[in-house]
Amino acid sequence: MKPVTFALTLLTFLAPQLAYAVTCQDTEYLGNSYTVCEVDAAREDLRLFLKDDSGDVLGQFSRVARALPETQVLSFAMNAGMYHPDRAPVGHYVEDGQPVARLLTGASKGNFGLLPNGVFCIRPDRADVFETLRFEREAPDCRFATQSGPMLVIDGELHPRFLPDGTSRHVRNGVGTSDDGQRVVFAISNNRVTFHEFGSFFRDALNKPNALFFDGKVSRLHAPQIDRSDAGFWMGPIVGVVTAD
Repeated sequence: MKPVTFALTLLTFLAPQLAYAVTCQDTEYLGNSYTVCEVDAAREDLRLFLKDDSGDVLGQFSRVARALPETQVLSFAMNAGMYHPDRAPVGHYVEDGQPVARLLTGASKGNFGLLPNGVFCIRPDRADVFETLRFEREAPDCRFATQSGPMLVIDGELHPRFLPDGTSRHVRNGVGTSDDGQRVVFAISNNRVTFHEFGSFFRDALNKPNALFFDGKVSRLHAPQIDRSDAGFWMGPIVGVVTAD
């Protein structure tokens, strides 16, 4: 295992003591800066958001927060998958048990089609990142699901197309899950990184056997714990944790 900074070690150490809260921490790894937020999937109310009750795309963290009942707050959020110009999900999407868009298994243009891609699946007691063909075979009953790509880490291995000397750099964000589906770690880079650097961060620093890329041009984070809530481009799917006010 490669060396990890004290900040990331502290985050991992504190996770059991802070199991009922979303923990967010800035850290550095191999010269790059990241913000990492960890969620206990068995205890936190982790959801996906796309539209409000009127059918309008939410698109901003502030609009998601306002759409919640007065007794609830948005304690964490991040953009969660690629979308079309009308902000409809590119691939498979399920919200509160209702399928919105179908699973796409073939190659296509852009990062989404850089196979293998994957699906982030939220169930009542766990959350998992599945490679798409495995997701198709196992057909898990997801309360919420969003498809994106490429996969960053697949069963402990980096995506086969990621090159150590890659030159494409963007601010990137994604999600990784533990084998037991209890620990969900969301990360966003605070500087431009390559796919190889970002995947290595999930595999070697965060120790996540499976991780999925969300986006690299529209990467946003809402983390009030560290006084951060990014604005900017309108988003499509958004993942978030809801807590009682």
